[in-house]
Amino acid sequence: MEAASSLIFITGGVRSGKSSFAEKKAEQISNETGGQLHYLATGVPSDREMMERINIHQRDRVEGMYGWKTVEKPVQIGMLADHFSHEDIILLDCVTTLLNNELFSSEQKWDQPFLDKVRESVVTGIFEIKNRVSVMIVVSNEVLYEPLHGNQLVFTYGRLLGQIHQQLVKEADQAFLVEAGIPLVMKGVSR
Repeated sequence: MEAASSLIFITGGVRSGKSSFAEKKAEQISNETGGQLHYLATGVPSDREMMERINIHQRDRVEGMYGWKTVEKPVQIGMLADHFSHEDIILLDCVTTLLNNELFSSEQKWDQPFLDKVRESVVTGIFEIKNRVSVMIVVSNEVLYEPLHGNQLVFTYGRLLGQIHQQLVKEADQAFLVEAGIPLVMKGVSR
């Protein structure tokens, strides 16, 4: 009988070190289990700086000693579930970009049915992959530290992201908040 898959949620502010921590966590798990590492990238190169960041991350994973396989999927990540096996370790980076991509992938009125559909697509996609693999590590950003009043679009995005975070943390085996490169355990035990 196959062991149950696990979900690890990692969040933090911009440039807090959360992605580096997530990669090290995935590599540690791969060392212990022999599982294949997959990097599920949601970023879309929208400007020169973003393109350079994507290129650096891709090069680092290719040149590293762990043999990462990178899959780029900016929307509807659940469609990838059948491409993975129970031995795989998936690092999804990141939920905030995925949510942004889903919200702006089509011209839609941001009414409640649309927002519910987007939230469900993000969460269901993550769980569909998680249920097929050994470990699913999900990285997200904390954008809710500041008051979100004054801009309805920003408020709606922040509320939706907060709801997604709550659903993921509820189901996660471990959850971390990374601040200034230091991971703080929010849920579960660090291994």
